[in-house]
Amino acid sequence: MPNRPTTDVTNQPDRPGSTTAVHAGERPFRSHNSLTVPIVQTAVYTFDTTEDLVTYTEDRLFWSEPEREEYGRYGNPTVRAVEAKIAALEGAQDAIVVSSGMAAVTATLLMLLQPGQHFILTDNCYHSTLEFSQGFLKRYGIACSLVPFGDYAAIEQAIRPETRLIFSESPTNPFMRCLDFERLVELARRHNVLTVVDSTFATPYNLQPLRLGVDLVIHSLTKYLAGHNDVMAGAVAGRYDLTTPLRQMQGMLGNIVAPQTAYLILRGIKTLALRVERQNASGLAVARFLEGHPKVRRVWYPGLESHPDHAVAQATLRGGGGVVSFEVDGDVDRAHRFIDALRIPSIGPSLGGVETMVSPLAVMGYASVAPEERLALGIRDELVRLCIGIEETDDLIADLAQALDQI
Repeated sequence: MPNRPTTDVTNQPDRPGSTTAVHAGERPFRSHNSLTVPIVQTAVYTFDTTEDLVTYTEDRLFWSEPEREEYGRYGNPTVRAVEAKIAALEGAQDAIVVSSGMAAVTATLLMLLQPGQHFILTDNCYHSTLEFSQGFLKRYGIACSLVPFGDYAAIEQAIRPETRLIFSESPTNPFMRCLDFERLVELARRHNVLTVVDSTFATPYNLQPLRLGVDLVIHSLTKYLAGHNDVMAGAVAGRYDLTTPLRQMQGMLGNIVAPQTAYLILRGIKTLALRVERQNASGLAVARFLEGHPKVRRVWYPGLESHPDHAVAQATLRGGGGVVSFEVDGDVDRAHRFIDALRIPSIGPSLGGVETMVSPLAVMGYASVAPEERLALGIRDELVRLCIGIEETDDLIADLAQALDQI
C-alpha cells in the first residue's frame, strides 16, 4: 500500500481543530525553506536518467507512493498536500482531490458499481446526486433504490443480493437530517455492503464519519473547506483499498484540480476551525430567532430541540453548522419579498463561505423539477435556505428581523 504522508502532527484528536487544520500534511511538500506549500506550476516532470524512469515505473506498478511525479494528470505536489491535510482531518488513510463535489460523487459511484449491481440512496439529498443516481446510472445497468432518510428498517428491506453500497448525506441538503451512524454501519456490515457519506455540510471539524465506521466520506471542497467562494473542487477520503482504484481512475478520466486551486484550498483550510466555530454559533442563534418569529412557519436546524434528529446530532456533531432552512409563513410572493428585503446575504446557490448566502430553493436548485416532484421532496415555494458566513451574529439577526417586518 502507498506510504503517503497524511499528517505532521502527532497525537491526533478525535475531533481535529486548528492545529491539525494549520499544520497537517504540509511539511513533506514544502521546498526552499518556504513556510507555505508552493504552487508547483507544471504539467510535465522530467527524469535525469532512464534508470530514474525505470525505478519510478516499477514503483507505480506496485502502486507505492512515488517520491516524485511524472505528469500533471497523475499528480502534483500542491494537490498532494491538500490530500494529505484532508486525510489527516478525517482520520483517513488517504484522500483524493477532484475537480468538484459532484465529481467526487460521480467518480465514487462509477468506481464502486458495475452493471447489474444495485445501491441504496437516502432521500432528502442533493438533487444532482439524486438525478445522477436515478437517471444517468440507468444507462449503465446500475439500479438505485431511494428510501426515506432515517428509516433504517426501509434501508435494510431495500438490500438485495446485488446491493453494493448505501449512499447518504449527514447533515442533508436542505433539511439538515442527521444519520444515526451506529445503526447505519451495523446493518451495512451485517449485509456486507459499503457505506458512503457526503459530509459537506458537517465539515471534518463537526463530524468525522470514518471514525464512526463509514467506509468513504465525500466533501465538496468548494464549500466550507476552501471557505471563500472562489474555487471549485471535491474530495473522497477513506481506506487505501478503496481510494487506490479511485486514484487510478482519476488518472484515466482526468477530473483533476489545478495547483492554484489546491493552493487556495490549503489556505482556506487553515482557518476552517475558526470559521466553523463562528458559523456553528451564528447558525444556532439564527435558528432560535427564526423559530420564535410569528412570520416563520417552520425551521430545520439540528441544534434545535424541534429537529427530528436533534438527539442524534447532539451525540455525533460538534456543532450544527451554518445552514438554516425555514419556511416563511405565507405564499411564494411573500417569501420572495422577504429575500429581496435582506441587506447582508447575497442570493446565490452555494454555502460554507465567509459571506452569507440565501436561496429560494424552489427556483434555485429545483427550478427544473416538476412542482409535484418538488413537493414530494418537501421543497415548498416558501422554503428558504440561509447559508451563514462569518458576519457578526447580531447583524445577521437584525437584518432578518427588518426583512421579516416588511412582509
